Amino acid sequence: MMRAAVLHGPNLNRLGKRRPDKYGHATLADIERDIDDTAARIGVAVQHFQSNHEGSLIDWLHERQDALDLIVVNPAGLTPYGYSLLDALNDTGLPFAVVHISPFAAVDGRTREDIFAASATVYASGMGWRGYAHALEALTAKVTRTPAPGSDGLRERPQALDDTLT
Repeated sequence: MMRAAVLHGPNLNRLGKRRPDKYGHATLADIERDIDDTAARIGVAVQHFQSNHEGSLIDWLHERQDALDLIVVNPAGLTPYGYSLLDALNDTGLPFAVVHISPFAAVDGRTREDIFAASATVYASGMGWRGYAHALEALTAKVTRTPAPGSDGLRERPQALDDTLT
């Protein structure tokens, strides 16, 4: 069984309460349940971790990296400047997917650089909270070299934000 970490960066513990017009009404617990359902279906064991502190994300990753096969990360507010987290991800040597719930290119009318994008094996931006599950499927498919249904072009084809739980 593949083993994955899902890292949630700063303020993602406030999902469902923080700016629902932008990030939707799904809570972090809702998103983690969806990821767990997807992981069970595709045969991946998942560990989740959220922190508002870059060092805590790095410490958690360092403690577990030898027991992982792949990583899904939403760096959130660390996206334009979380070089220490990016270094830690790259140092694992593991493939990783980057997820952004809303389109990253234009956040609050400001254009910012996503320093994680160039290193990501899979990149899902603007797909809403379902981007996590899609990214996990696509990353697992790339690692195992099996096609993931509907995963083509996650890097190129962002979809509209959908915060409706089904």
